[in-house]
Amino acid sequence: MNPLSRRSLVRFLAASPIVARLGPAVAQAGAATGRILVGYPAGGTLDTTARQLAEAWRKQGRPYIVDNRAGAAGRVANSQLKRERPDGSALLCTHASALTIYPHVYSRLMYDPATDLVPVSPLVAATCAFAVSSAAPASVRTLQDYVAWIRRAPEQGTYASPAAGSMAHFLGYQLSEAAGLKLQHVGYRGSAPAMQDLIGGQIPAYFGFVADFLPYMQQGRIRILGVAGERRSAFMKDVPTFIEQGFAGIRGGETYGIFAPPATPEAIVRGLYESMVEASKDAALRASFAQVGLEPMTLPPQEYAGSILKERDAWGPVVRASGFRSEE
Repeated sequence: MNPLSRRSLVRFLAASPIVARLGPAVAQAGAATGRILVGYPAGGTLDTTARQLAEAWRKQGRPYIVDNRAGAAGRVANSQLKRERPDGSALLCTHASALTIYPHVYSRLMYDPATDLVPVSPLVAATCAFAVSSAAPASVRTLQDYVAWIRRAPEQGTYASPAAGSMAHFLGYQLSEAAGLKLQHVGYRGSAPAMQDLIGGQIPAYFGFVADFLPYMQQGRIRILGVAGERRSAFMKDVPTFIEQGFAGIRGGETYGIFAPPATPEAIVRGLYESMVEASKDAALRASFAQVGLEPMTLPPQEYAGSILKERDAWGPVVRASGFRSEE
């Protein structure tokens, strides 16, 4: 009997029902390189997160590459996942907002968040924060100071976010409602241009992520008034939470997670989760996340799915009350 060539053996293993259940184990054996879909261009925080995971998996012997499918605020890549094989060879790295907030924002979502993305685990958590620029008086040091200032000068009641329809957008809406203000939202196309205008004093306030502020914290040109997490950020230990300052209803944090195609067997999903837990212990990966204000985080698949469902139900009334809807 002629021996099987390596290529023939790979094709045989890929077709095997046993290997199909193992999924990532095929990649671990070196038989194939998997793909991690990312819905944004290379260089962004989400892309970097996926690449750091791919590098940690490479060290485990699980080769994955990042496949950037930018467009429609990540919805192109999100919708592509449902067309991939449910064998662990193609995954998606996206923010949880794609499943919790987007369903209430976009009239044409292009995917079903309940069935087309199978949660595996979060990889990192990102905390939102609120800051003011030099346009605010030096006396504005707390959220209560900010509220008092806007009541005296309502024409300054404008805040920016990285994008219309983002979590930061709706956290600002919640602050406006809770404080009895009439804050006006300005949505930017990304955090970089928003931060430039904040630093330059062109906008008085900005709701964004902790990572947005870290490079500028020592410059003295912005003041961070609060973080919207359940607890203080590890990167801003001196900044109190909204909860601590009397705004208990304003809380919001993002997770960047890994998702599998629909109908992916539970055994494969569990194996991916376990490999993510192992990857999260990698010192280089943890250090790279710390540099951009991200905290490593993992949850079992069922727990992550439950958390996403709870968040989706919670954000629905907020988005509807804001009156915002995108027809994109």
